[in-house]
Amino acid sequence: MSIIQNALIIGGGIGGMCTAIELRKRGIAVDLIEIDPDWRVYGAGITISGPTLRAFQQVGVIERIMAEGWCADGCDVAGADGRVVAQLPTPRIAGPNVPGGGGIMRPVLARILADATRASGTQVRLGVSFTGISQHGEQVRVAFTDGTEGRYDLVVGADGVLSKVREAIFPQAPKPKFTGQGSWRAVVPRPADIVRATMFMGEHVKAGLNPVSQDEMYLFFLDKRERADYIDPQDWPAILREELAEFGGVVGEIRDAFTPESRIVYRPLAALMMPAPWHVGRVVLIGDAVHATTPHLASGAGIAVEDAVVLAEELDAGGSVDEVLLRFSQRRFERCRLVVESSVRLGQIEQEGGSKAEHGQLMRDAMVALLAPI
Repeated sequence: MSIIQNALIIGGGIGGMCTAIELRKRGIAVDLIEIDPDWRVYGAGITISGPTLRAFQQVGVIERIMAEGWCADGCDVAGADGRVVAQLPTPRIAGPNVPGGGGIMRPVLARILADATRASGTQVRLGVSFTGISQHGEQVRVAFTDGTEGRYDLVVGADGVLSKVREAIFPQAPKPKFTGQGSWRAVVPRPADIVRATMFMGEHVKAGLNPVSQDEMYLFFLDKRERADYIDPQDWPAILREELAEFGGVVGEIRDAFTPESRIVYRPLAALMMPAPWHVGRVVLIGDAVHATTPHLASGAGIAVEDAVVLAEELDAGGSVDEVLLRFSQRRFERCRLVVESSVRLGQIEQEGGSKAEHGQLMRDAMVALLAPI
């Protein structure tokens, strides 16, 4: 029997939904609130690394991800002209029948997890946030924006990089910091010869392609930016076209086909690494609320899913709630710090035109470390 009987999860993103699913497996009554009344998900494709596939396997959604996304072994490395010069291995750490990597559209992944969340018996309330959190002995009292109130044994803040739960329980916490790069994504048709993730190495920048379904793939590219300024979406195709000027091959073909109707997404990148512990009393933070990262290691979503798995495992291990939450952050801190700090450093090297050898070694070391059990 779990040491907690009910829990509230604030935030209906990837980490929040996976936490709900994992807690429900333990028989814990779970409420999940999400401020967006339509539970919408924005963005293009998402790359899923082997460790992330392993985490999704533990949550129990790997079959649908493989069916509705795209999974494959290896990663091709090509020059700016599009010619493949090497292939990097991706071990099958999620099991013999699960390829070493993959990709999926973010809205598709969100739908898969939303279906699993509701099927788990989680009580989902949309268009609701909180107005206050107060702790009283062994319970947390939460006042909601719809005028209701609830009492919980555990509250999980999974409300992202701009977390309001973090502001409430860690008012002196560091703020997310702009990293000097912007992330570009474009969803395009998938040619038959693009069957796995492919990196295209230019003189000073790189681009990538990853299939996300039988019919589609997405292009990803990071550029250097002085500030995290707003960019009018009407300007996105022209800017991305200019940024990709040195590329030929399939990337050049994609670039030349951009129109005002192209499915392009841009966002400035920010990072945050909170010191441990990640809880106050019976309120704990997970995911981007404590360890927001850039996409250089394709692990931001993955470490949020791992948070969900580890939190549930530590609840199984027993002890007081404080002991459980301390063990949770102790078990997660170094792995998450590795992802955040390595990703930020990779971005710095790219911005500075620094050592390609350091960049490659840092990426290899981080990816090897992430293959280790969570």
